[in-house]
Amino acid sequence: MQKKIHLILLLAVAALLTGCGADQAIKKGDKAYALGEYYDAATQYKKAYSQTPPKQRDQRGRLALKMAECYRRINYTQKAIASYNNAIRYKQADSLTHLYLGQQLMKNGQYKEATKQFQAQLDSIVVYEGAGLRGFEDARTLALTGLRSAQKAPGWKQEGSAYTVKRENFFNSRRSEYSPMLGGDEWDQLFFTSTRNQSKGDDLSGITGTKNADIFLSQKDDKGKWQRPESIDSELNTEGEEGACSFTPDGRTMYLTQCKTDPDYPRFATIVTSNRSDAAWSKATELKLTRDTLSAYAHPAISPDGEWLYFTSNMPGGMGGYDIWRVRLTTSGVGGVENLGAPINTPGDEMFPTFRPNGDLYFSSNGHEGMGGLDIYIAKPTQNTELITEDGELGSERYEIEHPGYPLNSQGDDFGMTFEGLKNQGYFSSNRGDGKGWDHIFSFYNPEIVQTVTGWVYEQDGYELPAGQVYMVGNDGTNLKLSVKGDGSFTQQIKAGVDYVFLGTCKGFLNHQEQLRVEPVTESEEYVLQFPLASITAPVLIDNIFYDFDKATLRPESAEALDKLVVLLEDNPNVTIELSAHCDYKGSAEYNKRLSQRRAESVVKYLIEHGIASDRLTPVGYGKDKPKKIRRKVTEKYPFLKENDILTEEFIKTLEDAEQQEQCNQLNRRTEFRVLRTTYGLFSK
Repeated sequence: MQKKIHLILLLAVAALLTGCGADQAIKKGDKAYALGEYYDAATQYKKAYSQTPPKQRDQRGRLALKMAECYRRINYTQKAIASYNNAIRYKQADSLTHLYLGQQLMKNGQYKEATKQFQAQLDSIVVYEGAGLRGFEDARTLALTGLRSAQKAPGWKQEGSAYTVKRENFFNSRRSEYSPMLGGDEWDQLFFTSTRNQSKGDDLSGITGTKNADIFLSQKDDKGKWQRPESIDSELNTEGEEGACSFTPDGRTMYLTQCKTDPDYPRFATIVTSNRSDAAWSKATELKLTRDTLSAYAHPAISPDGEWLYFTSNMPGGMGGYDIWRVRLTTSGVGGVENLGAPINTPGDEMFPTFRPNGDLYFSSNGHEGMGGLDIYIAKPTQNTELITEDGELGSERYEIEHPGYPLNSQGDDFGMTFEGLKNQGYFSSNRGDGKGWDHIFSFYNPEIVQTVTGWVYEQDGYELPAGQVYMVGNDGTNLKLSVKGDGSFTQQIKAGVDYVFLGTCKGFLNHQEQLRVEPVTESEEYVLQFPLASITAPVLIDNIFYDFDKATLRPESAEALDKLVVLLEDNPNVTIELSAHCDYKGSAEYNKRLSQRRAESVVKYLIEHGIASDRLTPVGYGKDKPKKIRRKVTEKYPFLKENDILTEEFIKTLEDAEQQEQCNQLNRRTEFRVLRTTYGLFSK
């Protein structure tokens, strides 16, 4: 009898201890969940679930639902499905359980089962406070969208598309890689986010169970082969989370998402910026978009013109969970935030905006009809490349939403596009086929016909001008301002059958105009334009001007260079110039001055005969009085010279090589112009 009593007491104590252990695990799980640490929360809820006797069905059902919510948020799809099913089995489903289970089944490719869950959701919808949705209408809308998606997805997969997709294991690890972003003047740099073991810090994230994400970089070598990815070696990466970066058109400023670690406070994502000095990225600084400190701001994307920052946020005033917003970037800071509205945003989540350089906005959503998880969508402006109305407001009619189909999209999460210039090829991220829900980098290619124009803005007889801008006007209504990259280049998509005018500009330089007629083609084609800009402050060499020996008579082969000068003066009608001719040191100073004066006058005469007003032109013959001052660009052709060398008679005679002496004399025998005024005709009646 005493043994039986002792056994009963032991069982009672064990049950009590088990109950206490479960209660402690639940408290820890709830605290982790409140902080957004869903991996740690799921671990505690699972522990409590295993310590809860099967006969306590309500408790097990509540814990199953808590686990399901955690697994859903960290992309543990299979475990989320099992947990939601357990919550239903134990009759602890809430008003959104069938909706979320249907979405998870979609991610698992179980479209028939998903259809049943979406229908069950529609049959039993009730308002559930704190669901993150705005009640009945939002839940109903998402269930209807899910139902249509489950019905259409098998057909999309069977139909396919022109896209070719390949998993790029060279960039991938055994953890997550996502949000690739191509950079560099030749698209020879690939930035991406990764939770691989090489990330900074030793702690594992309570959100994902992996290391905190850092930004990594892979670069192409001289042979065009990608090199092993490395963590960016600067203060950019921290022991917190960094990822999902985007760049300004000049490539000098990076916008990225950062999430700092705080063990006692929920972690809200913020958008930060980093500047590049030479090859190094600076420590990131936060970009304040609003005064709201309780909302997330993530996934920045810079518009092709550099004037707008698009981003993801769950701030109040949106249409659902996460929406896509934008804010204007100015020299004095950021403007007010704007929600993109319908048809882009939905009651679901819209995330990871990015731009194709032609102006098309790509984003990912689980609120539109799709194949499962986040699908990629294309928002194309309906009127040229303008994204706003005349009064600056966004309108729903401004976009057409396109689903690019399979295999770009899949049953998993597909997001984070980046493009290799204007070609419809590049990289994106997806967790398709990964049992743990981890993301990996894929390449994509679509063989569509794309006509592009590439141009270079550079100083005439000098280097590239990264501060330059090009204005592009077409007879189809196109009117764009194009920024150039660090090498002074730009690339822009163009349309067949359109006549374009391009005006290259830069502060301190004269304008240069080019015209282009685009004809229809049967395969992709690139047009190349050059924009050599003449300096307003320094003498500009007029190359390939030839005179008869010892005379001022212009030779016929000079016409091409002089005709270009005529066009330059026509493109800059408010400019007056001094046209100067120079000689080498040979011969008397008086003779050289007379000869150079006659030569300058010959050039001016040619310009007048071709329509340039005489009062815009001042001919001056300097003879040998102004020997050439060497600029850095010239030293590339003549390595024996240094920048700022002045080719005086004394300097030339110090050169022992006769050929080098003659090359210096040739450099001195030149025709140049320099700008005198930029206000000609501006104040006349």
